[in-house]
Amino acid sequence: MARNRPAGQTDSKLSQLRIIGGQWRGRKLSFHATPGLRPTTDRIRETVFNWLAPFLQDARCADLFAGSGALGLEALSRGAAYCDFVDTSASAVSNITEHLAMLSAQDRGLCTRAQASDFLGKARPPYDIIFVDPPFDDGLAGETLALLTKYQALPADGLVYLETSSRDTAPEIPPDWTVFRQKSSGGVNYQLLLAGEQT
Repeated sequence: MARNRPAGQTDSKLSQLRIIGGQWRGRKLSFHATPGLRPTTDRIRETVFNWLAPFLQDARCADLFAGSGALGLEALSRGAAYCDFVDTSASAVSNITEHLAMLSAQDRGLCTRAQASDFLGKARPPYDIIFVDPPFDDGLAGETLALLTKYQALPADGLVYLETSSRDTAPEIPPDWTVFRQKSSGGVNYQLLLAGEQT
């Protein structure tokens, strides 16, 4: 769940996300809406987590452009052991921290206010699953994929969920990675990438 908004701009309006499946199925969590916040739709999330179902149990995850935290929280609900939530917005980080506490999952997630690139330089990889849903039109998708290989953030056969605008040029997939699943819906391209051997 990524955002496109001017730095520092906030909005007091509350929006809701619904966890679709797993332990917290049907739970609704409120978060502060900000201009340009682009939630991953329920329909896309349902498809993505059907793809991920065989791989989620006890997985270690990272949600690098977390927004409301919908992707990482859905992963935890469905059996992931841990998720790092990363976002540049103080409001987003605060909301996700509150959600983890509300769900009694403080020991299963950590929220960090940072650029994804800075976080990856200091993270403790590898992660089994990484969610990459950056702001559209910012050119961050390809850059982030390259950083995942640079910092060896995934083991061989690790998975990356990537969401981009169908208007954008497709980002370059790192060598030895493969497209495991892909679809498009409502101007959004989304795919599951399988990482190759790290060099």
